[in-house]
Amino acid sequence: MSNIPAKVQAFLKSHDLAALEFEPGSTPTAETAAHRIGVPVGQIAKSILFKGKDDTYRLVVAAGDKKINNGALKRATGAKHRMASAAETKEMTGFLPGGVCPFGLEDTPVAILLDVSLDAYDTVYPAAGTDATGVPLSPDYLLRITGGVKVEVT
Repeated sequence: MSNIPAKVQAFLKSHDLAALEFEPGSTPTAETAAHRIGVPVGQIAKSILFKGKDDTYRLVVAAGDKKINNGALKRATGAKHRMASAAETKEMTGFLPGGVCPFGLEDTPVAILLDVSLDAYDTVYPAAGTDATGVPLSPDYLLRITGGVKVEVT
């Protein structure tokens, strides 16, 4: 039985995607996900929620081997940000840190920002709402199906 949230399962199915699933808790970080899937850390599309001083939540999706630059995020959005707490992340996205993904967020007030670092890879692996999943897809398809905005924040 899958632990993937129903809203994510429906989203993936509607876009002809399937998640790789592993033992619960086995891929909570980019490093562990990369090891489990057998790809470089950069191919893991880590999703981190930020809260702007403008009270806007933004989900930044970036290559797993990159760090988000706060100054670049401010330049890209016009607002200073802080990383959202685990409680804020769960409340806004429905996902816990380690399983946050850009899928199934259509009904949330969360803007999706995809960093250009993802473009270094033909295939990237964002989580599917749990800390034991990865969804193989191209960065271009990820951009298209999430309605995200491409930014340079790493």
